[in-house]
Parts: sequence; C-alpha cells; structure tokens
Amino acid sequence: MKWTAAVVFALLAAGEAFSPSGKAPRSKIIVGSAVDEAVSNEKKSGSENKDPLLIRAARGEKTERTPVWMMRQAGRHIAEYRELCKKYPTFRQRSEIPDVAVEVSLQPWRNYQTDGCILFSDILTPLPGVGCEFTIDEKLGPIMDPVKSWDDIKKMHPIDPASAAPFVAEALKTLRKEVGPETAVLGFVGCPYTLATYMVEGKTSKEYLEVKKMAFNEPKLLHAILQNLADSIGDYALYQIENGAQLIQIFDSWAGHLSPRDYEEFASPYQKQILDKIKKHHPDIPTVVYIKHSGALIERMAGTGVDVVSLDWTVDMAEGRERIAAGRKAAGLDGPGGVQGNLDPGVLLANHDTIKERTEEILKKAGNTGHVMNLGHGIEACTPEENAHFFIETVRNFRHEE
Repeated sequence: MKWTAAVVFALLAAGEAFSPSGKAPRSKIIVGSAVDEAVSNEKKSGSENKDPLLIRAARGEKTERTPVWMMRQAGRHIAEYRELCKKYPTFRQRSEIPDVAVEVSLQPWRNYQTDGCILFSDILTPLPGVGCEFTIDEKLGPIMDPVKSWDDIKKMHPIDPASAAPFVAEALKTLRKEVGPETAVLGFVGCPYTLATYMVEGKTSKEYLEVKKMAFNEPKLLHAILQNLADSIGDYALYQIENGAQLIQIFDSWAGHLSPRDYEEFASPYQKQILDKIKKHHPDIPTVVYIKHSGALIERMAGTGVDVVSLDWTVDMAEGRERIAAGRKAAGLDGPGGVQGNLDPGVLLANHDTIKERTEEILKKAGNTGHVMNLGHGIEACTPEENAHFFIETVRNFRHEE
C-alpha cells in the first residue's frame, strides 16, 4: 500500500481505539503532501488561479481542461481499501476514525490524480445528531427503529454538528492540508426525502412503499420529518464548509422514485432550503445535486437554483445540458447552469478503447465550460483499478478544440 509515513504513524496511534458508542478518538493530524508528481503539471499551468480547477468549472468558468472525479471513488474497488477493512471491519469505524477516513479519502486521489477528493463518509452520518440512531450491517446495510408516528418524531431534535460529528471536521481539515491547493476537497449531504426513506422504512428498500404510504395518507407527518431534517442538514452542510469543504454535493438518491408531482411536494422544496442556506452563508461555494434515475426530473432539479446538476447515465449529455438551461430559465435563474457526469459505471468494465470512446463522446457533447466529468452513478466495486485509472487519465489528457 502507498501510504505516507505520517498516515501509517497516525493509524498505528489510532489503533483499535474506536469506541462502540460511535465517538471518534482524538488522533494525530496528518501533514505533508502525499504526492508531488500528481499536481506538478497543474502547478505549472494553473497556479496563478486561486481556486482549484474543479471549483472553477463548477462555477461555470471556462477552464483549461475538464476536471474529473468519481462518485464512490473511495472504497471497495481499491485493493488498499479492502486491506484496510481487515483492521477496521465496520463502516462506521472507517468513516468515523478521522485518520482512517482521511486515508480512505486520499487513496483514489493518490492513485488516480483525481481533481476532487471527496470525504469518505455516509449520508446517514448526521442522523444520530438529530436523534435517530442507526447501525450498518455490512451485508444488509443501515438498520434503525422506524419513524412512523407523531410520537416517534418527538425524539428528533436540531443537530449540533460539532458534537455529533467532530470527526468530519477533523478529517476535512486534514484533507485540505494533504491535497494542496490544486485539488478540491468535496463535502456532501443527503437530502431530507432520501434520509426519510431510511427513517420511515427502518432500513434500505427497493420500492419505498412505507414512505410513500405516509406521503399519501399522512402528508403532514412526512412534511414534519422532512422539515426537521432540512433544518439540521443545512446546518451540517455549513459545518462541512466551515471546516474545509470547497463544494457541497447534495444527494437525493431515491427521489427518482417519485412522480414529478410528488417530487415537487416532498423533495425539491427541502433541497432548495439546504441550497438557499448554503448560498446565504457561503455564496461562493458551488453546489451539486444528484438523483439516480432522474431523467424525468432534470428541469425541476435545475430549477432549485443548484449550480450543477449531476446527470445519471440514462440521459444524453447534450440533451441534458439543454434541459438544465431550460429548467433554469423557467425558474427565472440566470445562466445555463453547470453539469456533472455522466459515464455509465458499467463502461469501466469494458476495454480501454471503449472507455476512451465513450468518455470522449461525453466530453465533446458537454463542451469546455461548466462541466465536471464523472460517472452517472457510483463506481462499481468490481471495477478494475487500472480501468478507473485509465478513465481519469483519458479525461485529464483530453483537450477541447478551440
């Protein structure tokens, strides 16, 4: 494994000190850049720019090349991560011990030279801070006591991020020191509707029938849950920014199961509350929204005022850009808006010629302004590391014709 000596020392110091209560131990700060060669070219060509390439692209600026990262880039497809899991077998250990979370976050940046380094965490991480405890079964996923009544939501309370997730702050601060000024440190949050699906169902689901039943039979109850979450998740996003995140991506992964009418009632208003809170306090921080299977919702997503709409792979990039611009115009927003994505993650299981052809097709359709290259969903665990690396290199080497 390609860890820096400082990381190894810090992990040894952390040892098995993870507390069953979920409280992270105080750990040593990692210092020094993990790789100089990874950013040397960027230093030569773009050091005069204050902000990282990815941040400038997300703000809609024309950039010298298209930046790239991958959703779920830190995790199971990397051999180093699988080795780390032997020592830290639970997801909450890996995401709540700061030095471990930092090491996992750095692995794809160090191995592939991605333009974004996203915090290794989970959308459910803030839930204990609002009164909803959960466990993660390594095979079944998250499990919690369902929230299904007005009595159940009495246990919910506003989050104090510094108390609920101090490990997030420590990890973000360390990542900013590790990656240097050329790489963007990315934070993220889950949106209220998607978080509510886990809370109402009590676990992950395929059809989300329990939360839909609540939406149709007790909409006021669901709205109360969503409002509680929106208030706290907005504060959690601010907490990430205040501790080093340079962009916030909001995930409403399961809102793609909603009809357009129900999306407008139960999802987009609460997305907008979070986005508005971010812009009120940090107007220069770019925001991104991602929803899986969102082809029917693109104009509505753009109408929330988000800076960048992350498309899944079921949408043609050129058509997606047109629809984002149309959605913003209909909402009275200026500018065409940015776009992220949207290579089918399955393409990374193909040969290199196919990966290159499909990747460059998207880059050409997206153009050289306001595009962050990514996958249309998270990278699959079975993806060969050499293919992930080839994808990143393909994007980094591509140049638009003037």
